[in-house]
Amino acid sequence: MWRSLLKQASNTHKSKFVPESCTSSLSSSSSTGFCQTSAFINKFRPSKAINHGFSGCPILGFRENYVFPSQKDCLCRFGFSHSGNPLFFSGKFWNFKGYASAAEAIVSNEDDLSGSEEINELVEAMIKEERKESFSKQPKIMVGGMGLAKYNTLKRRQIKIETEAWEEAAKEYQELIADMCEQKLAPNLPYVKSLFLGWFEPLRDSIAAEQEVCKGNFKISHAAYFNELSADMMAVVTMHKLMGLLMTNTAGTGGIRVVQAACQIGEAIENEARIQKFLEKTKKKSTTDKKSATESEPETTEQGKLAKNEEKLRKKVTQLMKKQKVHQVREIVKGRDTSKPWGQEAHVKVGCRLIQLLMENAYIQPPVDQIGDGPPDIRPAFVHALKNVIKDGNRGSRRYGVIECDPLVRKGLEKTAKHMVIPYMPMLVPPQNWTGYDQGAYLFLPSYVMRTHGAKQQREAVKRTPRKQLEPVFEALDTLGNTKWRINRRILGVVDRLWANGGRLADLVDREDVPLPEEPDTEDETEIRKWKWKVKAVKKENNERHSQRCDVELKLAVARKMKDEVGFYYPHNLDFRGRAYPMHPYLNHLGSDLCRGVLEFAEGRPLGKSGLRWLKIHLANLYAGGVDKLSYEGRVEFTESHLDDIFDSADRPLEGKRWWLSAEDPFQCLAACINLSEALRSCTPEATISHMPVHQDGSCNGLQHYAALGRDKLGAAAVNLVAGDKPADVYSGIAARVLDIMKRDAQEDPATNPNALHARLLINQVDRKLVKQTVMTSVYGVTYVGARDQIKRRLKERGAIADDTQLFVASCYAARTTLTALGEMFQAARSIMGWLGECAKVIASENQPVRWVTPLGLPVVQPYRQLGRHLIKTSLQVLTLQRETDKVMVKRQRTAFPPNFVHSLDGSHMMMTAVACKKAGLNFAGVHDSYWTHACDVDEMNRILREKFVELYEAPILENLLESFQKAFPSLNFPPLPERGDFDLREVLESPYFFN
Repeated sequence: MWRSLLKQASNTHKSKFVPESCTSSLSSSSSTGFCQTSAFINKFRPSKAINHGFSGCPILGFRENYVFPSQKDCLCRFGFSHSGNPLFFSGKFWNFKGYASAAEAIVSNEDDLSGSEEINELVEAMIKEERKESFSKQPKIMVGGMGLAKYNTLKRRQIKIETEAWEEAAKEYQELIADMCEQKLAPNLPYVKSLFLGWFEPLRDSIAAEQEVCKGNFKISHAAYFNELSADMMAVVTMHKLMGLLMTNTAGTGGIRVVQAACQIGEAIENEARIQKFLEKTKKKSTTDKKSATESEPETTEQGKLAKNEEKLRKKVTQLMKKQKVHQVREIVKGRDTSKPWGQEAHVKVGCRLIQLLMENAYIQPPVDQIGDGPPDIRPAFVHALKNVIKDGNRGSRRYGVIECDPLVRKGLEKTAKHMVIPYMPMLVPPQNWTGYDQGAYLFLPSYVMRTHGAKQQREAVKRTPRKQLEPVFEALDTLGNTKWRINRRILGVVDRLWANGGRLADLVDREDVPLPEEPDTEDETEIRKWKWKVKAVKKENNERHSQRCDVELKLAVARKMKDEVGFYYPHNLDFRGRAYPMHPYLNHLGSDLCRGVLEFAEGRPLGKSGLRWLKIHLANLYAGGVDKLSYEGRVEFTESHLDDIFDSADRPLEGKRWWLSAEDPFQCLAACINLSEALRSCTPEATISHMPVHQDGSCNGLQHYAALGRDKLGAAAVNLVAGDKPADVYSGIAARVLDIMKRDAQEDPATNPNALHARLLINQVDRKLVKQTVMTSVYGVTYVGARDQIKRRLKERGAIADDTQLFVASCYAARTTLTALGEMFQAARSIMGWLGECAKVIASENQPVRWVTPLGLPVVQPYRQLGRHLIKTSLQVLTLQRETDKVMVKRQRTAFPPNFVHSLDGSHMMMTAVACKKAGLNFAGVHDSYWTHACDVDEMNRILREKFVELYEAPILENLLESFQKAFPSLNFPPLPERGDFDLREVLESPYFFN
């Protein structure tokens, strides 16, 4: 019966199906695909023709709108042939082979299918569509704030960056060499890259020859490690690593110490060898095992079972790699990797041999226009030399080896950064969550949660700590690492233009060297001596400029590489005190104004009324010059009174009045000018999207922590723990006290009080700048000698006292006076510093390092031990490696404990704030005592950071510390806790300038 109905339906006017969204196609269908409201027979009743000539039959649960799945959403394939009319399409509907209607298709196929089979086939197809529809309605899977497909694409790129950077560089050199041979032409390459290309082949061949010599010949000290990596990869790592070290050497000496270069090159070779071995193990399938498994009889022995298990493990690892389950892969490989770490001795032996091979194969020739008529001047690019370095204040000196590069190479280094392989780049996907000492952050590159710098006890302390105890620290590091950044292209464009024009502006270093003074035409020894000193000073200045230029180039190279990315991330880890740092070393938000200016949050948020106000305050803070000491209203007023300058800076940063260049932080100020201009010119300023991080900085944060520890009312008021109409300036406060003391001394008789003359000499020199550095470093236990040297430098800059002897004596007096004023204003802080130092002395006198646990559960062990010397004979020279001994440095343990303890507290406060901000939905970045978020979220962050500060210091921190000391050393006597004041910590919650 139903077959005849289908035939009847097929006799109606034939027309095309109407494809629409499959969303409505199944809305009235049951799970079997039939309409819930109509009788089965009615589904085959012929329908009325519609305007487009369609009078087909609605079948199997389709309403008369004839909705069928579209190409994008469903399994069937449709192709619209008439974009203007959705009712016309070409294609096929399931298996209907292009027939005009479903009925006609069924009639045409009645020889092939029984009626029930046809119905079942259609029902099954509809069920598939329904399932797909229900799947499409599920929420989109998001990872790291992006769709799964995009995340996987970026993750693949990230894995490639981490694992193939050196390999890609090696391939590039090989391809360039092949092109040169084929075309018989030298490629038009940047100068230093052309040097790399010229050195690569001979260096690679020399390394390959050395590898052959090392095979089986374990008498050679480096033989056991020299074949762990291919020759071309070793060549690239050696060249790039040595050039990178020469670029980043901040000593301004124009060279790099052999021990430092050898250690870092050897370590880089080990890391790359481990990655390559890792990838080989996981990607390689053992075909021989498969063959033997099929040919041999069933395995019964233990060996056979082991082989099967190995094969299963290989398959599992390969599958995990395909699925990008990096963490599981690392765990499996780590469990299977029986190779021990090379160690520092192996690093220097491998590194020295590679440096020696590079020196033997790397030559340089001046450009053609500099050669003249003589023979070509071909000389080594690198030389090994021994230098004597005189220790400060001592007659003794130390002799050590350095690698120095030719001046031509050195000059080219400044333009090399863009061609360097930088291994720890910012990540394209969120870093892996930290789960252990060496588990987290980068996907493949070695990552450690703490920078221990070889301190074994600290490393072991972290490894032994239960994971549950460290979870708050891990969560904070994950929060900081998951903040997404991007490059501010407009600021980068301005930086590029300034740098191309020679630097010099906006705190950029001059790209030109200072010319050397001409030798005087005289035999006067005094004049010649003066000239030599001038030459030495100019060379020192030029070396420093060279280092700064290389630093700028590296920062810009990273910015240019990342500028086209939608966003990127900075994995974070800790120093031994518990302060968080980005693992990428060059372009990060802890860096200079240049770094901070070109970085912004990848996520933008509307300013809102509060955000617009905070953006104005932030601009005033960046301009500084005393403006940042005004009240918030004063800062807003300053910004509003300079709107013309701000608009001009935003519109014409280099062609206009350049008002932004007079700011203390010029590039950040320019970024704020651009953002504020965009907002104020908008018809709805508060709706303007802002990507700019707005900072809230602590007021002499170390003293804030001491004031809270000591409940010190006077100290708390001086550092803004108490509410005020405008921010208290602790530096001005100390300067005022110093001036009062000096005025009093100046009135004394010089015959009875020798300080009277010094006071009269200095009375017009006292200001906040003179004492600022000493006040800042007082938290870090600055000594009298340190304070004297700081003040002496400030006075020398001003040229106020010409005579060196008089300058020295005046500096001594000013240092004593400043420390006295500090002691008076921060009496509680000084007593706590003294107590901490005495406790450390008691512990260190027992030849034990000072240990404590931060409020977040991080164990800290002070690493200061006496260092022993260990001589290692390498192919280049005999090197002296420093190694920890069992004896602690008592004085260093004592003097370093107070600042280290306070740093562990400010690190805890920052991490507590970071986690709380994440839970509140805020983007957060931190630079020790400077907290950043979007302008619209500053009020919320301010509330959170104050609450967390109070929460931190409501705990009995000093009592817990003393208890831990007494528990660890029950036989020792510790001094009693210092007396504390009655300052109410809750006042911090109402203090607007606590962080501002």
